[in-house]
Amino acid sequence: MTSSRLPAILIALAVVLLLIYSSVFVVNAREQAIVLRFGQIREVKTEPGLYFKLPFAFMDADRVQYIQQQELRFDLDNIRVQVSGGKFYEVDAFVVYKIADARKFRETVSGDRDAAESRLRTRLDASLRRVYGLRSFDAALSSERASMMTEVRNDLHRDAETLGLNIEDVRIRRTDLTQEVSQQTYDRMKAERLAEAELIRARGNEEGQRRRAVADRQVVEIVADAQKDSEVLRGEGEAERNGIFADASKRDPNFYEFYRSMAAYNKALASGGKTLVLPPNQSDFFKYFDSPAGSAPKSGAPALANPTPPAN
Repeated sequence: MTSSRLPAILIALAVVLLLIYSSVFVVNAREQAIVLRFGQIREVKTEPGLYFKLPFAFMDADRVQYIQQQELRFDLDNIRVQVSGGKFYEVDAFVVYKIADARKFRETVSGDRDAAESRLRTRLDASLRRVYGLRSFDAALSSERASMMTEVRNDLHRDAETLGLNIEDVRIRRTDLTQEVSQQTYDRMKAERLAEAELIRARGNEEGQRRRAVADRQVVEIVADAQKDSEVLRGEGEAERNGIFADASKRDPNFYEFYRSMAAYNKALASGGKTLVLPPNQSDFFKYFDSPAGSAPKSGAPALANPTPPAN
């Protein structure tokens, strides 16, 4: 009789183990669990641990749906946004969110992350277009970018709450100009730099001309001062020379006259190319040629008066 009851005991034990196994579920620290009974939410387990439920989930008695509790992220790439000036950016953004209310998350999107993220993507796209559209071309590249992201996060927060989500952060990964706007911006920057270079060059030429004018004026002033000083010194030298000659003539008039005549001979006869035909005894100019004492000629004729050049 014992051997005949053994299969029944084993079967009963297997049934008990199966009931226990299907009645127990574990929640870890990275997730939360929603217990559904006949499709309705019975309770939500947010703390990690071992929990019990009714068995036979295949009969839709009690079923457990696990919802992630850590921060999640989704990306939105290549969004074409237009700024207030009419130009376009290509923007890549991402959103970090967390499922804060598992019950509401189940009720609104049946606990489907893809459905929730699809709704958030639509709202994020619209919010980015609105925020960028209210600002100028350079706002996203300036310190105003942080306030723009805060504004986008606030826009998403209202829709996320209806899904049982909490928006932790919104970030822009990339902000680039579109190809046509990039070329326009490059051309504009090139034109601005060329204009700036021309302005600098013009200012340099103006400064160079000013400095050259100052230098030329200084040269003229220095030369004029030098000429004035030379004329003064020359005049003083002439005065001193004349004084010396006058003093010499007073001391020895005959020697002074002889010296003057020798200087006149040297000056008149040193340059070649002319022949003077004059009788030396008829000119005061040549009186020292006839007499070392310089006696006057018998009859005078003007010395060197209209000298006749030699016939060729």
